[in-house]
Amino acid sequence: MDERICEQIGEDIRERFTLSYERIMEFQEEETVAQPFLFYFRRLAEYLKDALIYAEMTKHVTAYTQKELEEWNRRIYGELLPEGYVASYANPEYAEKTLGAEYGVILSFVYTEVRGCLVYARENRWLECTIFMELLIEIYNLFEEQEELQPQQVRKVLYYFYYDYCDVLVPARVAEQYNPQAGSCVAIAEQADLQDLRYLYSYGEYISEYDLRTARYLNELPQEEIEALAFTYTDGYREGFQIAGIDLSKKQYVNLHYVIGQERMIRAAIKQFRELGLEPVIFRPAVSRINQVQNRRNGIKATSVNRQYEYDHRQDEGIYLDRNFMERKLEVLAQVYEAEKAYVAGYAGPAVIETFGETPFEPIQKPAAITLSKKQQELSVEYRTQSSKIVNRYVNREEYSFTIIAYPTPEIGDNFEEIFKETVKVNTLDKKLYRNIQEVLIDELNLAESVKVFGEGKNHTDIQVMMHHLEHPEKETNFENCLADVNIPVGEVFTSPRLTGTGGTLHVSEVFLNDLKYVDLELQFKDGMVCGYTCKNFQTQEENIRYVKENLLLNRDTLPIGEFAIGTNTTAYVMANKYQIVYKLPILIVEKMGPHFAIGDTCYSYSEENRLFNPDGKEIVAKDNECSILRKEDESKAYFNCHTDITIPYEEIGSIVSVHPDGTEVPIMEHGRFVLRGTEELNRPLDEANI
Repeated sequence: MDERICEQIGEDIRERFTLSYERIMEFQEEETVAQPFLFYFRRLAEYLKDALIYAEMTKHVTAYTQKELEEWNRRIYGELLPEGYVASYANPEYAEKTLGAEYGVILSFVYTEVRGCLVYARENRWLECTIFMELLIEIYNLFEEQEELQPQQVRKVLYYFYYDYCDVLVPARVAEQYNPQAGSCVAIAEQADLQDLRYLYSYGEYISEYDLRTARYLNELPQEEIEALAFTYTDGYREGFQIAGIDLSKKQYVNLHYVIGQERMIRAAIKQFRELGLEPVIFRPAVSRINQVQNRRNGIKATSVNRQYEYDHRQDEGIYLDRNFMERKLEVLAQVYEAEKAYVAGYAGPAVIETFGETPFEPIQKPAAITLSKKQQELSVEYRTQSSKIVNRYVNREEYSFTIIAYPTPEIGDNFEEIFKETVKVNTLDKKLYRNIQEVLIDELNLAESVKVFGEGKNHTDIQVMMHHLEHPEKETNFENCLADVNIPVGEVFTSPRLTGTGGTLHVSEVFLNDLKYVDLELQFKDGMVCGYTCKNFQTQEENIRYVKENLLLNRDTLPIGEFAIGTNTTAYVMANKYQIVYKLPILIVEKMGPHFAIGDTCYSYSEENRLFNPDGKEIVAKDNECSILRKEDESKAYFNCHTDITIPYEEIGSIVSVHPDGTEVPIMEHGRFVLRGTEELNRPLDEANI
């Protein structure tokens, strides 16, 4: 083992680490474990040796050639790439085939968790690295007595490992989300020589050609363009606080979420955020399953090494999740938020740069993958509810905002640079123009008792959305005039509908939500609550229903409509059609390209008491629905801690109709065109493009 590693490890755990590492290296020479399991343990030992070498390389990238770094990056991540994954123990299907049904799924989980030692070593988190090596040794010892071994014994070891070390793994994750000193990512973004693309390997993450190409492209742009890109992002963040009437000067920290390769833009953004009085906090996606939420990655991200791999392990907590564990984790979470409350109090909210253009992912459902039992699904929902209560105790949502913007990844195709420039134009459209047109829309919608939305062609949407009654329409509004501040680009008008009476069918022929593709997604609503759902991703109805429940309803039986909106950005729609990327755009842009409905919480969750006003001076009063208002009695019944937008594209809209209390119907849109007087300008991009 490299002596430099030993020098980095504190004396308190140096001996434990050294003994564990040496013991694992002995796996290569021993025959005390029978086949096929011996191959498995030897493969993990080989990986750990390589991971520690590579982690040290990432701390000193300028000491190596780019070719050397590329080769080692491929050596570490190659088995997770689609071509290598078919024969990797990280693949539960392969693990089951080679190790048997009893042990395959368990050992596949262990394999993925031990792989996290690379990140722990990169971040000098030697305690976490050590405990996972000790876990591997403990399981190896069990297999040395294989004739008497039962799968439940392995599961028991795993259960008590996560139960006992919850107070190590969870606090580290919380700290890195609020403490600017935690981790190495800020230093990389600020100090690396960005013209030398070797810096990309400093993260220790998988680096694809797309990440390299993004960095090369941004390096070619003039500095003034980089500054402008960053300003759109940072000024939107500032404006979000201003519009909400929140004092930004009380805050000290901002989370920066971005994709590796965007560092030149991020460096400019850091400078601009500091001018606003905010220090950057940059963190990685969660490493251990104990800190992950399904297959979602928050923080800095590189191109996914393999989305099927992430999907296969999205419910791995099923190995250890029970009520005792849940209560233990909640107890630890409460303790760590109390310990970190000074940093948490200074947290202003996230500033997010997304990418789009990835090939829409259609997962394969693998019977070998771990799934949650019905009882575990209920516990998972309960945990999200209770953990949100803890977080909101320390993160004051009335002093909180965010911003989010998106740019294409080179994976989008040969037109990447052209699409990037077009996206910049979309992200910087004239706010004043949209503000005035959207005021016209809102004036009509405020007269409505309900709004009806009908699909046409292959879309069979037929839904009625109920509006709240305005007591003082001269100074109140149901709809917010949303421009380009927290959600970039412009524009949309949105409201929190009344649930009672809201019902019908919402259908989208194809949509990309939370990194997953849905084909013929259909949701049925009664009194604003989901009462039925399906899609056509898989061959059987059972699989389709399960897919929607797990990934859209997040294992709940139902969710309410939290938002109804009409997107007005026809320019973005034209861009999407020009390059045939409608189904590659993120929901951030797609939601501005037609009517959309969100299932889950309202847009005002946890901040309903904040007074908000549209540019015309009218106060937004439709912030609650029949679920969220329960916060005044029992918060656990009010919030669902999710919000997923589902958009019907313009070409699938038959009509949107405002229905007045006296039955008068006023068309807003017909056949994908705006027809309300005063909104015709929105059709100009469509007409010019002959759409």
